[in-house]
Amino acid sequence: MSHENLSDYDRASATPSQVGGSADAPALSDEQVAFLNRLFDLAREGKLELLEYIRQGIPADLSDHKGDTFLILAAYAGHEDLVRGLVEAGADVNRLNQREQSALTCAVFRGDEVLVTALLAAGADPELGAQNAVATARAFGQDELLALLQPRG
Repeated sequence: MSHENLSDYDRASATPSQVGGSADAPALSDEQVAFLNRLFDLAREGKLELLEYIRQGIPADLSDHKGDTFLILAAYAGHEDLVRGLVEAGADVNRLNQREQSALTCAVFRGDEVLVTALLAAGADPELGAQNAVATARAFGQDELLALLQPRG
């Protein structure tokens, strides 16, 4: 696999620290990059097989070159079972990507009340990040979701 074909990970952005290594570690091989791309594809596709890789030691909060974690990708794609599995596996529900979006922001953007409720129950902060879930709900006129996101008091 050549660098030109890599969609999510490339040698310039796939730092060893993103995969749990040190910044002084050697660059990733083409095979390693292809494997990582496959893992991110599993998250986008909602494949529960990803959870087995995490059980075997892949970090639950691994992020791609845009800062998107498995949880962010799964939430954006609306994969409820995988989102729940990733949360159970220890994925950080408050991790932000480079656009300062969380998995909760993605679920709100998609209008997915089930995922919004699940992520809130797991401790997701609706006001975290520049493009946070509350602002997203307001911007898209999602009053039902906004009601879920507002603190009760």
